[in-house]
Amino acid sequence: MKKTEASASHKGAGMSKNIKNPDIKAICEEAPVLVESFLNKKPECITCVTKEGDEWKVQVEVMERKAVPDTQDILITYELKLTGDLEFTGYRRVGMRHRGDMIVEEKEI
Repeated sequence: MKKTEASASHKGAGMSKNIKNPDIKAICEEAPVLVESFLNKKPECITCVTKEGDEWKVQVEVMERKAVPDTQDILITYELKLTGDLEFTGYRRVGMRHRGDMIVEEKEI
């Protein structure tokens, strides 16, 4: 699968507010707004949020193609990178699946 990445500094692009040191709730509220603003597609859901140092990583699923039956919809997972000030610093595509595909997570030992 091809991975793409776009890096740009979009200070508050599409953001409704600028928050210093946001918590996970603020990240989950603002990330979908960002995704919709630069991809022009409505996010389906947030699948993962992690904080690494001062940076937040958010994975968001977006419908790429609607199909019949809907289990054949194609969903793309994007990973967004945000600073502690909610500055958007980049994104990349990290996955693609049909809605009906089962996702099996690896367990950490």
